Amino acid sequence: MDSRGVPPGPYRATKLWNEVTTSFRAGMPLRKHRQHFKKYGNCFTAGEAVDWLYDLLRSNSNFGPEVTRQQTIQLLRKFLKNHVIEDIKGRWGSENLDDNNQLFRFPTTSPLKTLPRRHPELRKNSIENFSKDKDIFKLRNLSRRTPKKHGLHSSQENAEKVKCEIINEDQESSVNNREISQEDVEEVWRYIILIYLQTVLGVPSLEEVINPRQVIPQYIMYNMTNTSKHGVVLLQDKSEDLPHWVLSAMKCLANWPRSNDTNNPTYVGFERDVFRTIADYFLDLPQPLLTFEYYELFVNILGLLQPHLEKVAIDALQLCCLLLPPPNRRKLQLLMRMISRMSQNVDMPKLHDAMGTRSLMIHTFSRCVLCCAEEVDLDELLAARLVSFLMDHHQEILQVPSYLQTAVEKQLDYLRKGHFQKEYPLIYQTRFPTTESEAALFGDKPTIKQPMLILRKPKFRSLRY
Repeated sequence: MDSRGVPPGPYRATKLWNEVTTSFRAGMPLRKHRQHFKKYGNCFTAGEAVDWLYDLLRSNSNFGPEVTRQQTIQLLRKFLKNHVIEDIKGRWGSENLDDNNQLFRFPTTSPLKTLPRRHPELRKNSIENFSKDKDIFKLRNLSRRTPKKHGLHSSQENAEKVKCEIINEDQESSVNNREISQEDVEEVWRYIILIYLQTVLGVPSLEEVINPRQVIPQYIMYNMTNTSKHGVVLLQDKSEDLPHWVLSAMKCLANWPRSNDTNNPTYVGFERDVFRTIADYFLDLPQPLLTFEYYELFVNILGLLQPHLEKVAIDALQLCCLLLPPPNRRKLQLLMRMISRMSQNVDMPKLHDAMGTRSLMIHTFSRCVLCCAEEVDLDELLAARLVSFLMDHHQEILQVPSYLQTAVEKQLDYLRKGHFQKEYPLIYQTRFPTTESEAALFGDKPTIKQPMLILRKPKFRSLRY
């Protein structure tokens, strides 16, 4: 399997599935085996398949060394369920496979999955055309949807505050800023974040990565400005926040053993019970924290998660995480802070009999972070790869990028001047004259200016009379 990975594009998880299954069928050694006094040719044991596939996944940049042997077994079970392999008697369709000497073989049918046809509107709203047009007001034809307002319905004043912070007007330009509507400000945010994302990824077009309609400017603006001193999103609608008991449990484990709550019980196994409480809450969420909608976007970025592209991956994930609904971003921030601290805490009691703390965090929360609405066979491996990277770089990825707001301010300043010129052309010409307007206003000028004063040498008179 090509260690460079599958390039960005739609249905990347399906492409990875096809690549892994093709590589497995082409490279898995086949030989004769004896079972129950009978010989079988061109087959392999489950244990041999686990060994070979485990090495393949760990050496591939799409998955990496974080892949566990148990995850490899889970993938082989998916192979059996999807008829990539069958047992020696031709049976398949179940997930009954363990790391043992049970014999399997390859069926004659192709294991490749077909790629769904893309919806034509994605091409209609391609980012390629979007990025070529520098006039932001030509972008209003992009269809919009009204997002669920996560605490925004009670913060109209907050939205106006955001607008005022972005548009730093002085006394002279305050009249002109009224010409820039909230809608215009939101379009600028949409435009700037997509331009930066395209630049970071180094792709000629974002058409294969994200649809512009998936970018909700209100989310970005809220995530950029409504934060604590640590950069964590603050929600005005507390009903969409983590329950108090979950926050207390997370704080307890994140600061273990230096918890602020001195009333914590001290019975044996207390930490495991607290951890199960947190895990149960996140596992019961109706959607993963990165949402079903952005699944393809984050899966595409997974192919940047290589040592020499680490900075690119961090910058891309930083931008993409700003697209999340504010409650999701807050939950992601708090979860990553907790599991990162727990994984590095040498005083943390053992929470699992067979797994270390870091492996347990990845195994428990990966599908809570990234998951497809329709079951994808490589979900667990892809999600584990992403969560591992987020744990290691969450402080950089989930901080507010100041350069983004600066770029928006510059774009809005450009638009303000453009509006001023259209509404008050005569005043604009006198205050910001062009070569032609100067000629019309002042008439012809001589090429060489005459000196305004002619200085003559003074005559020095003798002090003597």
